Order: sequence, then C-alpha cells, then structure tokens
Amino acid sequence: MKFLTGKWEKELNYKLKKEYRAHTCTRIAVRFEYEYQNAAGLWFRAYGNENREFDENSYMAKRYASNDLEIAEEERKFK
Repeated sequence: MKFLTGKWEKELNYKLKKEYRAHTCTRIAVRFEYEYQNAAGLWFRAYGNENREFDENSYMAKRYASNDLEIAEEERKFK
C-alpha cells in the first residue's frame, strides 16, 4: 500500500482503464491505459499489456508493463 500511496501523490488526476485478456492458475494478462498529471502540470500516458505471474503463496513474483510517455493536454483520452 505504501507504494501506491507514493505513486498517487506524484501522479495527479489519475485515470485508469484495464481490460481482462486471459489467465491461468498462476498468471494473468490485461490490457491497460492510464493518464496522469505531475506536479509541474505535464501530462503522461502509459499503455500496453501487463502480465503478472504469482508464486505458490499468491504473491506477485513477476510483472511486465510499459513505460510512461509525456503527452500534450489536448492529446488526453480520459477527461
């Protein structure tokens, strides 16, 4: 939870969209897009496929996702 608190303190006006793709007993795949604004007022978008793999205790063992891209305010999708 500490990670998310820090993340959302930096990522203002956060909007997220996720779409389920597939899963197995230890893996899940989703498609995601999100946008946020930083303290300087710049907008960013992250998008792609997110793949997670869980260990025998149901803790996340691996996660793969994309990087954030700076965008102009008029390029925002989620308003």
